Amino acid sequence: MECKVSWNGPSGMSFLAQTGSGHLVTMDGAPEGGGHNLAPRPMEMVLLGTGGCTAYDVVLILKKGRADIRGCECVLKAERADTEPKVFTKINFHFVVTGKGLKPEQVERAITLSHDKYCSASIMLGKTADITHSFEIVEVA
Repeated sequence: MECKVSWNGPSGMSFLAQTGSGHLVTMDGAPEGGGHNLAPRPMEMVLLGTGGCTAYDVVLILKKGRADIRGCECVLKAERADTEPKVFTKINFHFVVTGKGLKPEQVERAITLSHDKYCSASIMLGKTADITHSFEIVEVA
């Protein structure tokens, strides 16, 4: 895996990232740090990437188990250390899984497998953060 991050120049603290798969992402800093608040902060990108990684796992595991899953959202709430390095210290992943006839034990198993075995991002963050998860199931007609 490879990516390139380039500073957009002296008028601020924005960066353009190009992924190895050819996609572009802009990041920016907070105004108090010289940014213009035009794009997500780099640490927000870490958090949202982790949410994407684990949501991907949960959907894939449920689909492979032939669950009738129709939607999956993952809301992450994180706390960071007060001093440098300001690592994540607590992260809660709250999943809202929508489907037909989904069983709580199926959803719990998918989340647990993601966090314990498959989601490399959350497993890495678990080295500094206390990670918890919760979920709810929304039944569709």
